Amino acid sequence: MCRLLGYVARRPVSVVDVLGQEEFESFTALTAVHGDGWGMAWQDPEDQDVRWASSAASAMRDPTYARLARQRLGRAGIVHPRWATPGLPVAPENTHPFVDGGYAFAHNGHVAPIERLEGLLTPPSRAALRGDTDSERYFRYVLQCIAERGADIEGVGQALDVLVREFPDASLNALLLTPTHVFGVHINSRASTPVQGLRDLVASEDEIPHRHTDEYFAMDFRLTDDAVHVISSGIDPAGWTPVPEDTAAVVDLATLELRRLTWGPGRPSPTAYAGRGSAPIRTPGSASSRTSRRRPTS
Repeated sequence: MCRLLGYVARRPVSVVDVLGQEEFESFTALTAVHGDGWGMAWQDPEDQDVRWASSAASAMRDPTYARLARQRLGRAGIVHPRWATPGLPVAPENTHPFVDGGYAFAHNGHVAPIERLEGLLTPPSRAALRGDTDSERYFRYVLQCIAERGADIEGVGQALDVLVREFPDASLNALLLTPTHVFGVHINSRASTPVQGLRDLVASEDEIPHRHTDEYFAMDFRLTDDAVHVISSGIDPAGWTPVPEDTAAVVDLATLELRRLTWGPGRPSPTAYAGRGSAPIRTPGSASSRTSRRRPTS
């Protein structure tokens, strides 16, 4: 279980640009808990391909993390410091984000049992697995649904519809970068906070990061004239708004239009992602939302 940071901007930015130096240092300091590796993925502004870097080392001790965090790599990206779920190895193949073609994915939570999650995958999706985590299987299932539906918005909706019903006690918190969108998923209302695991990592409860014992799975977002940002709990930044419980949102990379889906009783409505019932939170410049037609390998 980990932390998430995502951004979409009008021009290439660095992670330090997104957070500011002080908040970047606070975010990086969370590796006192979330120190089982780190990763970044971003859309290259030249060719729109996804580039990424990751390591099984703690971000706090890795000069590559510090160097990349100060580079203006792209207009859209995600950052993920990892706290490994007990029993899952700290290894490069288990380090987020997971990447396939123009898609990158990072997850904060645990979906169990892993065997049942893997059972949702087709043989080609299972063959693409490289590591041991539930998170990679979650990613592969999302890609599988995108490939089946032929579009990212409909595919993500289909995947969440199934996963919410099959794993109601899981945290599905995640960020997904596609060729045309960034998705933020904040679904966790029945997930258990890992309080004892946090206590086992520190000498005293005063060392547990902010909001980790009572709002561990909370996420916040921020809208500016030039960007949309989303972040997991753990630092206390000004100007951010809590993400509503059990919701998902999608940002159009071209227009920065942000649309939200609020989950109905028992199951989500994937069609709301396509515009029927979804609420535009902010629409700078265009009311239309494009759908990715680039299909991932699954």
